[in-house]
Amino acid sequence: MNSIRSPMAEGILRHVFRRLMYVTSAGILKGTHDPFVDVVMAEIGIDTSRHKPKTFDELEELEGLNFDLVITLSPEAHHRAIEMTRTLSVEIEYWPTPEPDQQAGSREQCLAAYREVRDLLLHRIRARFVGQQPDFRNIPEFRQSS
Repeated sequence: MNSIRSPMAEGILRHVFRRLMYVTSAGILKGTHDPFVDVVMAEIGIDTSRHKPKTFDELEELEGLNFDLVITLSPEAHHRAIEMTRTLSVEIEYWPTPEPDQQAGSREQCLAAYREVRDLLLHRIRARFVGQQPDFRNIPEFRQSS
């Protein structure tokens, strides 16, 4: 629903690559802004408070589908991306990513689930885009493991 996982990935990529790469996120459905995303992303110095959820259809209408790479984080998004780009020359990767909003419990337990997804995305992005001139120095998790 373009409210948790995809905005996290977008925020990380925008922060790391700045103007070296065009990044945007979209979902099958238009969700609502999730404040837990803002909390866990702020912990690593990334502001996602301005993210506006959008759908694949809105993305296609507003920006076209002029992408070299589409990374999907859910099976539904993966199938939709394949369907939408069937006649285009675009690489599609599927990164299975859990839904942190399915975690029940206290606020801290919920935030822990969001942090796990954030950290999973951080490491996948690092692994996928290493060697493409990113600046990981501003993200504490990367300074420690570099």
